[in-house]
Amino acid sequence: MRKRALATAACLVFLSLPAWPAGGGGGGGGGGGGIEVKNLDPNYVAAQASIKAEQWTDAIGRLTLVIQVDPNNADAWNLLGFAYRHTGDMDNSFKHYERALQLNPNHRDAHEYMGEAYLQVGRVEDAEKHLKALDKLCWLPCEQYTDLKEKIADYKRMHKS
Repeated sequence: MRKRALATAACLVFLSLPAWPAGGGGGGGGGGGGIEVKNLDPNYVAAQASIKAEQWTDAIGRLTLVIQVDPNNADAWNLLGFAYRHTGDMDNSFKHYERALQLNPNHRDAHEYMGEAYLQVGRVEDAEKHLKALDKLCWLPCEQYTDLKEKIADYKRMHKS
């Protein structure tokens, strides 16, 4: 009964918040919040377009410029990890995801993408650690948790021994 009351209260609070424009999410965006001024940097915006067009090298170049100007931009570090992962450079991918999580340990996209990177190199247990982190970060089911959970299940089905 108490859990239901808490869930109801959380929903009411959530529904009473103002609607913010979508800021990121699935394709490699920010930590799941609204648009942030720091991410209106022209290179950041162009990098997002490059990622959508799967132009990984261009995205890496532009995001490198973003972090030179703003080294504390966890979203840019996360997207760098995302772009490097898609080029197959897993060492740089992990390095950049780790930096994003150092700057913002609650960065949901970085947890999701790092979990996916661990699956890519066959480290299921490490991917599951990021799923557990997302479970704690998401009061209600969030896209990042749901996506990573599905990918882990798919990985396990495909790699049954």
